Amino acid sequence: MKQYNNFFGDFGGRYVPEVLRGPLSELEEAYTNAIKDPDFLAELKDFQKTFIGRPTPLLHAENATKTLGGADIYIKLEGLANTGAHKINNAAGQALLAKRMGKKRVIAETGAGQHGVATASACAKLGLDCVIYMGTEDIRRQRPNVYWMELFGAEVRGVNSGSCTLKDAVNEAFRDWTASYKDTHYLLGSALGPSPYPDMVREFQSVIGNEVVTQTEDIKIDAMVACVGGGSNAIGFFSPFIEKDKPRLIGVEAGGRGKGAGNNAVRMDDSGKLGIVQGYKSYFLLDDDGQVQPTHSISAGLDYPGIGPQLASLGESGRIEFQSATDKDALEALKFFASTEGIIFAMESAHAGAAAIQLAKDLGKGRNIIVNMSGRGDKDLFISAAALYGDKWKEFLEEEAKRI
Repeated sequence: MKQYNNFFGDFGGRYVPEVLRGPLSELEEAYTNAIKDPDFLAELKDFQKTFIGRPTPLLHAENATKTLGGADIYIKLEGLANTGAHKINNAAGQALLAKRMGKKRVIAETGAGQHGVATASACAKLGLDCVIYMGTEDIRRQRPNVYWMELFGAEVRGVNSGSCTLKDAVNEAFRDWTASYKDTHYLLGSALGPSPYPDMVREFQSVIGNEVVTQTEDIKIDAMVACVGGGSNAIGFFSPFIEKDKPRLIGVEAGGRGKGAGNNAVRMDDSGKLGIVQGYKSYFLLDDDGQVQPTHSISAGLDYPGIGPQLASLGESGRIEFQSATDKDALEALKFFASTEGIIFAMESAHAGAAAIQLAKDLGKGRNIIVNMSGRGDKDLFISAAALYGDKWKEFLEEEAKRI
């Protein structure tokens, strides 16, 4: 599915103030030229190989498969990319583009912190000043990633408005860019926002799916599973398969604590309403007055109230199936893959892992599933340990605090 006139069917667009139309047009022209330039593509490929560490492996999860007794599970290990997640693919591409455009400063938003870490890392490598906007609630939940961002030399600016999470960080980043676009590039982290961001982010993330094509030449893929917040890992993973009838493409949203407003971040089960938020048209969790509703997920990266426009369009057409996994499901998947495969899924990715576990049972033997482990779970230590070890973890932190 290609974008036409800045839209994917009824979704997408460029709904921004007049002051940002020029910068977005400049960005679109620069990106369009760069993505056709052999020199830029060679520079990007070299950066992917030598800095990111691509290609990332595709692991046959033999122990998990045997334990479940169903379909074979394969795991695309994006968590082994430099900085620990898929976010570096897009951050590297946009940072190289920013430098090509002559920008001296990069700003970004982050939720779980992985996009912030990736952006800070790429900027450090390329010599660009970096400012990261992050909701104060996410700073509390993802303190290790704040440490890494600052170690890379980035300034992390806490956002206290709204729910103090990702959507609020996006708002602040747009405010900054409105006043600073002449020398600043806004490195948006997901496949959403005003055009050309959805196209650009998908293109830079499509390296994931393109590697899967090469890595599965001798494997018949029956289904591919990825978690979906805004959707950058999913759209990159699915990208080479979108125009085909097979395999099944399954996106997994955050089911949180369960049903009801404020308990989850599920948009594609008819809970989402068509709206225009943060510069694009898509499905969002809105109240009757059109205001963005609060969300919840144990994962700081899946609690965004909207979904990328191309994913929304593909969901409406039926090409992508959407499911959800609860906080509890994700924690169980985290434990399962850790104990069977020695792999620690990020809490975001564990939602996809939970869906893959159930799908393997449903499909049965002789079928093949690929799940995108979009990141590794080091960053979630304070979340997962608190949820799984409770009092023991609290006692440890109290003792450590006494040592400081």
